[in-house]
Amino acid sequence: MTDVAVADAVDAYLQRKARGDPDGPGAGTYAANAESVLRRWVEWLAEERGIRSVFDLAPDHMRAYAEELRDRTESGAYAPSTAGTYYAVVRAFLSWCVRGGILEANPAADETATAALPVTIEGDAGEGWSAERRRTLERHVRERAIEASSDGFDREERCGRLREYALVALLVYSDVRGSELFRVPRDDRRTGAVWEDVDFYTGTIRVLGRSQRLEEVPLPAPVRTPLRRYRVALDPPANDWPLFPTRHAPSIARRVRDVLAERGHEEGEIESIMDESTATELARERAIAPPAITTEGARSVLRRLCEDAGVAGEESPTPRDLRGDRPVGYRREASGSSPALRATVLEQTIAVPQRRPVFEVVDAREDEESN
Repeated sequence: MTDVAVADAVDAYLQRKARGDPDGPGAGTYAANAESVLRRWVEWLAEERGIRSVFDLAPDHMRAYAEELRDRTESGAYAPSTAGTYYAVVRAFLSWCVRGGILEANPAADETATAALPVTIEGDAGEGWSAERRRTLERHVRERAIEASSDGFDREERCGRLREYALVALLVYSDVRGSELFRVPRDDRRTGAVWEDVDFYTGTIRVLGRSQRLEEVPLPAPVRTPLRRYRVALDPPANDWPLFPTRHAPSIARRVRDVLAERGHEEGEIESIMDESTATELARERAIAPPAITTEGARSVLRRLCEDAGVAGEESPTPRDLRGDRPVGYRREASGSSPALRATVLEQTIAVPQRRPVFEVVDAREDEESN
């Protein structure tokens, strides 16, 4: 039998779905929604597993894919339901391959593969996180922020407490997800929200939603007040400054070195500059935006705050725990965007199927509480 490339089979599948497939789950709309999922899966197979032929697919490869989805769920990048949907799209494609005689069996249907998926239980969001626990945590960080406004607290301590108050308020009162606020190391599109994305006049924040489109999310009054106070204390030197910059010194130093090199400084000159001040000071002086805190770093901060507030449980809290299981509120597609974010989205949508790394190794040190 002639070899069949996975990418070619996906192309044929999407073309069939775009015309409407009476044996499948939908027509053109399904093809549009499934395309990005399948393209990334094809990239992952080739780059992480070296698989390019449909005939080489095995349950082990689908188990590895399920494990990647589970890891991304645990990092806060995906909800369990989203990971399940992505896997289901790939499984549907492979079922089509079986019906077409390309494969004898569907490797995604193997129990060893599906067992690795994150558990999806209806209503599991925020399990064990009552409204009272959320109120207790919010009250704790609010009182700490108010206390820091009095004499006896230096600028860094005051800014740190206002930062914690703003972070908790965003997660408790708004519909912004953690993966939209913080940096997701294994997704180069999700670099964290920046101040240019916040519009206090309209009371909205612009984020890259799960739809992979820029969305405007309302910021209720309980969010806007702590966010304004935090911005005054932080005093970001540029609009592309992250809302929640990392405090991991090595990460900031790497960013400063990279930007100085991009600006034309020689290696010796960079070393001399770095010897004069700390990386954090240089970032401010030269308006070099540091990386944003990671999703794992945010979880570390939340764990510490929950312990201080006396509401810590057996497991580390996630941004989703603070949001609870309330339905996502009204969102609208953003009419404008920051140049950097707009360029990133265009690169990912217009150039399909563009090849790029999907999963990459992350320096775990960046996820420590130094964020």
